[in-house]
Amino acid sequence: MSANLEAKKQVVEDIKAKISSAKSVVLVNYSGLTVAEDTELRNAFRKANVEYKVLKNTLVRRAFNELGVDSFDADLNGTTAVAFGADEVGASKIVVENAKKLDNKISAKSAYVNGEYVDKKGVESLASIPSKDALYSMLAGTLSNFIRGLAVALNRVAEKMGE
Repeated sequence: MSANLEAKKQVVEDIKAKISSAKSVVLVNYSGLTVAEDTELRNAFRKANVEYKVLKNTLVRRAFNELGVDSFDADLNGTTAVAFGADEVGASKIVVENAKKLDNKISAKSAYVNGEYVDKKGVESLASIPSKDALYSMLAGTLSNFIRGLAVALNRVAEKMGE
């Protein structure tokens, strides 16, 4: 076998490993980005713990197919970058937010979240969901308010019983 074929097989294996370990994989259509815009986009992905790579469509297609997923065959054409997210919404959120900033020079084609195909509309819906940390802080605030209210009520009952 040629060295080039072996190198491509290794890249496919690497892509499969990234797909399997990522909570979300977003296929991104990009065109017309300047170097400065691309650098800014990559920095935004990096800050959110999302790996963003431009990969060959055929290699990504082969990786998905070897994992038993063929839903992405139609989406893997043209300019495509892949964002591997550590959580379910991070990569989607960055793509949708930056699409607005960059005058729609980028857009989500589709995504693979928790083993399921998600279309472009689904990616936009995912982007509107708060992150896990934000949800945890909302929950903590709600529980704190509940406990505070309970403490005040118990204190008033104790004061009435003392009278």
